[in-house]
Amino acid sequence: MPYGKIINGIKDSKKLSSKQREKIFHLIIENAISVGIGYVDSLIIDRINILQATLEAMKQAVCNMNLLPDYILIDGQYEIENIPIFQSAIVGGDNKSQCIAAASIVAKVYRDRLMEEFDIEYPKYNFMKNKGYGTKEHINAIKKFGPCKIHRKSFAPIKIFFRFNE
Repeated sequence: MPYGKIINGIKDSKKLSSKQREKIFHLIIENAISVGIGYVDSLIIDRINILQATLEAMKQAVCNMNLLPDYILIDGQYEIENIPIFQSAIVGGDNKSQCIAAASIVAKVYRDRLMEEFDIEYPKYNFMKNKGYGTKEHINAIKKFGPCKIHRKSFAPIKIFFRFNE
């Protein structure tokens, strides 16, 4: 984000409705100096764990920016390894930094759109509505139909389907 640029409404993505996130997402894209997206699929998450996968996605997002930042602010307690940019990890950062909150909005909108695409491929799970989160409806669909290819085997409700195959 440009230094000193304030966009009203930017805050932790979890505190915004999907409609609010979409509106602010467009403002972020219009005003950001650069935006990068990172993606790690369920197979890699299962192999390296959710924390390492999150850090890998952050690293990809930085590397996918048109213009690399001078400094990286990270929401959480861990910095991104093997990236030659100064950085600070800030616990609760999405409530303390507009840049971090903007990144959380971009990530959430991207993920929601991805889940809407998966809903077309896997309509039985209603990803359009639950976005892949462990809602009662989603858990019931997993119990009824079993997991699909995008479900993480390391996700607690899914583990039961694989524990006898290990």
